[in-house]
Amino acid sequence: MTGYQLRATTGYEPRLVARYEPHPIAPAALAALRAIDDAGRPCAPYRDTGAGAPLRCCLRGSEPGERVALVSYAPLRRWAAATGAAPGAYDEQGPVFIHAEECAGPDPERQSYPFSRPGALRTVRRYDARGHIAGGRLLEILAEAEKGFDAAFDEAFADPEVALVHVRAVEYGCFHFEVRRP
Repeated sequence: MTGYQLRATTGYEPRLVARYEPHPIAPAALAALRAIDDAGRPCAPYRDTGAGAPLRCCLRGSEPGERVALVSYAPLRRWAAATGAAPGAYDEQGPVFIHAEECAGPDPERQSYPFSRPGALRTVRRYDARGHIAGGRLLEILAEAEKGFDAAFDEAFADPEVALVHVRAVEYGCFHFEVRRP
């Protein structure tokens, strides 16, 4: 596929990425979430029964028998702590699935945006450098998911105020992945 390149990143090396790089939850944040989540609750691992939970640590669906955990995650809060932003009321937390133990991260052979099931609805929420919402849009994933995501990210980053984008599931409102300004 065109538009993909092999790039080394901090935390997971190397990684095949699309035109815009989907970021999983960072390894340091995962380590913390595997102890106490962002709502202050201890991690409660369990064996997946085969439901294919969307794992935000490696950006793929879970496999039957894998040890996973459902934790509360505040992606904007963690980004703000690293950048000095002050999101105020825009700070939100919600449920995400992760591996209960450290994993290898995203598959370096992945050639699409994660969790790109045709027909699924996603919100593409934009944030400025302060961590305030700077717009967003609804995205229905079509058969050519990369084109839809690329167009949504092109639109978002055409605004010079947009620093990052969060992709969330409409059905549950949960965070799927983050894309930062290239």
